[in-house]
Amino acid sequence: MRKLNVYLFALVSVLAQFAPQTAAQQRPAIAAIKTDTAVDPAVKLPVRRVVLYKSGVGYFEHLGHVRGNQDVNINFTSAQLNDVLKSLTVLDLDGGRISGVSYNSDAPLGQRLAALRLPIADQTNVAGFLDALRGARLEVRSGSASVSGRLLSVEKKSRTRGDVSEDVTLISLVSDSGELHTVELLPSTTVRLAERDLTQDVGRYLGLLASSREQDLRRLAIATAGAGERQLYVSYISEVPVWKTTYRIVLPAKPGAKPLLQGWAIVDNTVGEDWDNVELSLVAGAPQSFIQHLSQPYYVRLPQVPLPQNVLLTPQTHQATLVPGYGQLNVQVTDPQGSPISGANVRVLNSANQVVAETSGGANGMYSFEGLPADDYHVEINMPGFQRTILNNLHVQSGMQNSANASLQVGSVTTTVEVNAAGRNVQSLSQLGVAGGGPGGQIGGVVGGTIGGMGSGSGGGSFQAGIGVGVAGNIAPAASAQELGDLFEYRLKDRVTIHQNQSAMVPIIQSEIEAEKVSLWNPSLGSSRPLLALWVNNTSNLTLDAGSFNVIESDAFAGEGLVDTLKPGEKRLLSYAADSGVQVSWRPGAEPQRFTRVQVSRGVLIQTSELRETRTYIVRNEDTSPRVVVIEHPARPDWKFAADAPKPAESSAGFHRFRMTVEPKKTATLVVTETSPLDTSYELTSLNSDQIELFVRQKSLDAQTEAALRKILDQKAKIAGVGLQIASRQQDISSIFEDQQRVRQNLESLKGSAEEKGLRERYVRQLGDQESQLDSLRKEKSMLEIRRTQLQGELERMIQDLALDVTLPPSQRGAL
Repeated sequence: MRKLNVYLFALVSVLAQFAPQTAAQQRPAIAAIKTDTAVDPAVKLPVRRVVLYKSGVGYFEHLGHVRGNQDVNINFTSAQLNDVLKSLTVLDLDGGRISGVSYNSDAPLGQRLAALRLPIADQTNVAGFLDALRGARLEVRSGSASVSGRLLSVEKKSRTRGDVSEDVTLISLVSDSGELHTVELLPSTTVRLAERDLTQDVGRYLGLLASSREQDLRRLAIATAGAGERQLYVSYISEVPVWKTTYRIVLPAKPGAKPLLQGWAIVDNTVGEDWDNVELSLVAGAPQSFIQHLSQPYYVRLPQVPLPQNVLLTPQTHQATLVPGYGQLNVQVTDPQGSPISGANVRVLNSANQVVAETSGGANGMYSFEGLPADDYHVEINMPGFQRTILNNLHVQSGMQNSANASLQVGSVTTTVEVNAAGRNVQSLSQLGVAGGGPGGQIGGVVGGTIGGMGSGSGGGSFQAGIGVGVAGNIAPAASAQELGDLFEYRLKDRVTIHQNQSAMVPIIQSEIEAEKVSLWNPSLGSSRPLLALWVNNTSNLTLDAGSFNVIESDAFAGEGLVDTLKPGEKRLLSYAADSGVQVSWRPGAEPQRFTRVQVSRGVLIQTSELRETRTYIVRNEDTSPRVVVIEHPARPDWKFAADAPKPAESSAGFHRFRMTVEPKKTATLVVTETSPLDTSYELTSLNSDQIELFVRQKSLDAQTEAALRKILDQKAKIAGVGLQIASRQQDISSIFEDQQRVRQNLESLKGSAEEKGLRERYVRQLGDQESQLDSLRKEKSMLEIRRTQLQGELERMIQDLALDVTLPPSQRGAL
């Protein structure tokens, strides 16, 4: 141990001689080389602006001043340096120039030490260090004695003093006069390097050793050249952690107030510099970016797989609206005594004062308008003998029947009476119940200050109990927002400070929004319990980035969930909890296939049949307040809703959403019937009477089509009859021909016999008669073939000329 202490003390003494001189000696050496240029100490440019993107990329700007030939140092991690090297922009704004950019290598320490002229390893002792300096000029002091010269050798020897054996280190120097001096290396011995270049090499060695202790620090040095004080601008992109978004939705207690949406961004500073009083912008978008490994070896990045966890309810997002739903407006027009008025001219105008519908055919004074997009409308009613009446503030909700009453006053049509619709009866298209329990009950929170549309009385709403937070009508936003092409930027109004390796939450949104509380059920949930959800309409004029949210209601946490990116004016369902007060079940049903249409064209008969399927949804509300339930019905290609089916409030890519209101302790039913066409083709030339009889029994043909087909069958029967006659004539011809062959064979056998003369005459007469019959048969066959050709041509003309397109009335549609 004593020997180790001796060596350590000696090493410290040696290093102490030249380490303090390293910095002092380096600058004069540089000055000796560059005698025409002054070198100023390096400076650090502060970060002034940071823009973070959702793609995990950050854009950074530094701005500061340099003087003369100062260098600028910026610290990074190795991962960041790859991005910096391919994006670095450096501008001297006042006439100077950038002479170069350098950074410390991340090669292994052994490789960097090997590049030095000193053969010293990263682990060494005093003897090893001095042995690497052989040939160098040294000055050695031991006590009052001093020896200088070039180092010849370093030797370890053993010597014995009494009974104790010990190792000693001897160094040998050769003086300028040629004398050899040997000095024992003791703790009191000091060694000084007498060569400037060697001192610099040792300083670099110690610097490399010191840099190996700095964990993943890459220092970028920007060399500048110029005169006087100048402004320097530096920008680059760097890989950074993705900034996260989280929202708070506070449901109000005050009737008529809107929910408060508060958005926060979680930002992490993992770069090598502090963000001190910087301008921070957060961009909700993912511009294309990539990493090229320009500064370090390539390593395979393994995926991170989280540990499995058991949760009661998995947060989920819901598909965006693909096809907006349409509503229906019913206007009952009466005279002052309450009697219905028919024949009035009724026009519907939207919020832009454009006429979207008009009718004069109101049976029993009821004027109905279907297919109206959700909007605020006003209705103009003109009737001779009565004053012109205008109904204002008629809000039409998607998938709902909206009703209004107009009582016309006797007078001139030049006089106009305007009425604000203070209350109306609103119900679902499937007649599932009243949404507002009294005057002023509204849907969607537009008129009367309601939010949920399920309360009773003027201004009643679903958010009757809420957190006791007074939300000011004029809420100051925390960030300014603007579109950046397909991206969206939140620029914080206040500067922020986030030190290195620290994180912070910064506010980005504080705005009122429109939201309706609903119960959302989807068959894929695998449960009869729906989800509590907010049907949010983004009225904040800000793009809401994807993230998590939680809901505060009745002074308590109500649940949380996930939200996809939401554009301004877009509606979205946000589920946050399970609804224990509502149960939903459904049962499928199928109806027989029904024929709906018959088409005949170009010799082809096409029968269109209709497949019908029915789903019945049964909803039970065990709660003490009405519930708006949204049923997500699967959307299938080639299927459409039957004419008598309710209309969805909206449709997404995979579901149709039906809205229904269920009263407390009540059960409601939603029946959805869908149809799909099925076409079957028949060639008219291949039809037979049995098939037509089957079509008639199935009621898949109307009388006109049946008569046309029977004419074709009659023509085909005529052709078949002529064909039979031709076949009969051909059979007779073949029979006579065979008999002639027999006669000729008999004549051949009679040659040279006694009966030849008598039988020959008989056979010759028989052959003559048969030839006459053959001539007659051939003529008849030829005439029949001509007749058949004529009939076949008539049949083809009949088939080509036959064109029918008949839609079977409901009373005649047959079922399979």
